[in-house]
Amino acid sequence: MAEPNGIAAGRTRPNYLYSIISVALVLFVLGFFALMVLNARQLVQGLKEKVNLIVELKEGTGEAEASQLQEQLAVSSYSKAGSVTYISKEQAAEIMREEFGEDFLKLDLPNPLYDVITFNVKAIYMDPDSLKKVRESLMEQPAVSDVYYQESLVNEISDNIRSLSLIGLGILIFSIIVAGTLIHNTVRLALYANRFLIKNMELVGASWEFISRPYIRRGAWQGGLSGLLASVALMLLYFWMEKAVPGLQGGQHWGGLLSLALLLCVLGIAINTFSTYYVVRKYLKMRVDDLY
Repeated sequence: MAEPNGIAAGRTRPNYLYSIISVALVLFVLGFFALMVLNARQLVQGLKEKVNLIVELKEGTGEAEASQLQEQLAVSSYSKAGSVTYISKEQAAEIMREEFGEDFLKLDLPNPLYDVITFNVKAIYMDPDSLKKVRESLMEQPAVSDVYYQESLVNEISDNIRSLSLIGLGILIFSIIVAGTLIHNTVRLALYANRFLIKNMELVGASWEFISRPYIRRGAWQGGLSGLLASVALMLLYFWMEKAVPGLQGGQHWGGLLSLALLLCVLGIAINTFSTYYVVRKYLKMRVDDLY
C-alpha cells in the first residue's frame, strides 16, 4: 500500500509546484497593473500641480507689500512648496522681448505690464470650486488687482480625471475577477489528481472537516508563497524601471510598495483558501462514478 501512495504523492507534487508558479504569475500581472494605476495617479497629480495661477498686483504696489504677499502665499495651505515666484513688470518686459524680439515696445511706449506673483496650487485644490475660493481669498488682499488661471484647462482636467478614475476602477475590478477565476481553475487542476483520495477518505468514515483541513492549510501557505514570489518579482521590476525611466524616480515610496505586496499575499491566501475549500467540498459531494 505504501508504494501507490508514494507514487500518487510523487505525481501530485509537480502539480502543486506549477500551481504556485501559476498563481504567482497571475498575482504578478494584477500587481503590475495596480502599480501602474498608482503611478498614473501620481503623474496626474504632478500635471495638476503645474498649472500656474497669476496674481496681478495693483499699480504702485511697493516692494514691501509684494514681499509680504509673497511670504503669505509661500506658507498658505493651498500653494505648492517652492512654487511662489515674483516677476516685476521690468522682468516681464524682458521675457516678452526674448519671446517676440527686439521690436517689442520699439515705439518707447510706457510698459503696459504689471508686477505679478505666480504660484502652483496643490493637487487637492485643483478643481473649479477650490480655485474659486482661492481666488476670492486673494482678491481680498489690498495689493491684488486680479487673479488669473486657465479655467477651461482646469475644468477639462477635472472631467478627464473623473472619467479616468471610473475607467481605472472598472478595469481593476475586472482584473481581480479574472485573477480569481484563473487562480480557482489552477487550484482545481492541482487537486484533480487527489479526487479519488479525497473521496476514499470520506468512504472510510473521515469527516469533511478532517479531510478538508490539510488541503486548506496547504492551499493557504501556497497562496501566501505565490503572493510573496509575485511581490518580490514586482519590486525587482519596479526598481529596474525606476532606474531605466527617469520620470519614475521617487514616484513610489516604500510604504506603497509594501502595502501592495501585503495585498498580493492576502489575495493569494484568500483566493487559494476559498478555492481549495470549494474544490474539496465539490469532490466530497460527487458520487464515485462521477469522479471518472
